[in-house]
Amino acid sequence: MPELTKLTDELIMSRIEGAPRLASLRSINMALSELVYAENSFTSQIAEIIRRDPSLTSRLLKLVNSVFFGLSQRVNNIEEAIFYLGLRQIRELALATPIIEDFDKLHSGFKHANWHQLWQHSIGTGILTREILSIAGVKFEDDTDYIVGLVHNVGKIVCAGVFPDHFTLLLERSVKTTDDVCCEEQEIIGWDHAQIGAYYLEKHHLGPEIVEPVRYHNTPSEAPEESYQQTAAAVQLADHMIRSVGIQGLEATDVPEEGSWVELEGWKILFGHLEAEDAETKREALETSLNRIPKVLKGMI
Repeated sequence: MPELTKLTDELIMSRIEGAPRLASLRSINMALSELVYAENSFTSQIAEIIRRDPSLTSRLLKLVNSVFFGLSQRVNNIEEAIFYLGLRQIRELALATPIIEDFDKLHSGFKHANWHQLWQHSIGTGILTREILSIAGVKFEDDTDYIVGLVHNVGKIVCAGVFPDHFTLLLERSVKTTDDVCCEEQEIIGWDHAQIGAYYLEKHHLGPEIVEPVRYHNTPSEAPEESYQQTAAAVQLADHMIRSVGIQGLEATDVPEEGSWVELEGWKILFGHLEAEDAETKREALETSLNRIPKVLKGMI
C-alpha cells in the first residue's frame, strides 16, 4: 500500500457527501412505529406489518427464543413473540433492522472488519443509552435516545466506504482506549469517526438532537447545549460499559475494568451532582441493565 497522507477538510467533506444516501435514516419503519405508539393498536395489526419484512420477522423470533430460553417450546408465532417481548423491544428491533441492512450496503466492498461485532456493540450502546438517560431522569417522547446510541459509530462505517485505504491502516494500528482510536483517526484521516459520522448524518438531514450527541459522544462536555451534553454523556457511558462486558466493536481496545465508567466525563455530567448514596443506587441500577444486554444482543443479531 502506498504511503497515505492526511486528507484536507474539503476532500473529507466531498468524499462523505458522495457516500450513498440510506433510506433507513430518512424513514425508519414509520408504519410500524406509528402502530406501536398508537394506544389502540392491536397485536394482530403490528404482527401483520412485521410479516411484510422477512428480515425483521427472523430477528424477532430469534430474539424471543434467545431471551426467553426457559420457554417450554420454541416460539414461531409473531403475535406470541410480541406478547413476550413487549412493544419497546419490538420498536428497538424495528429501528435497528433497516439501519443495519442499509449500513451493510455502505461498507459492502470492505470485508476486512468484524461488522457483526460492530452491530452488537452499536445495538447494545443504543439500548443502554436509553436505560442510562431514563435512570438519570432525562426523558424522551420518541426514540431519539436509542437512535443516537445505535448510530454513534456510523463514522467508522463511512470511513470503510469512502476512505478504504486509510481505514485499512487504522485497523492495523494498536490501540488501548477510545481516545487512542480518535487520535489515530485524526492523524491518518484528518477527522475522527465522531466528526465524520456527524457530518454524514447532517447531510442526511437528521436533526441536531441526533447529530450533535454523535459528534460529541467522546467529549460530551464540549457539546453546545445541555440536552446534547446529556445525550452524548449517556452514549459515552454506554459505549464504555458495553465494552466492559467484552462487546468491543471494531478495534481490539483494552477491556475497561468493571465500574471504571464512574471516572468518565459522562458520569460526572449525568450523576456527578448526586450524594454518594444516591450515586451508588444509580450505579447498581445501571449494572443490572448492563448484565441483561449480552443475552438480548445474542438474539437480536
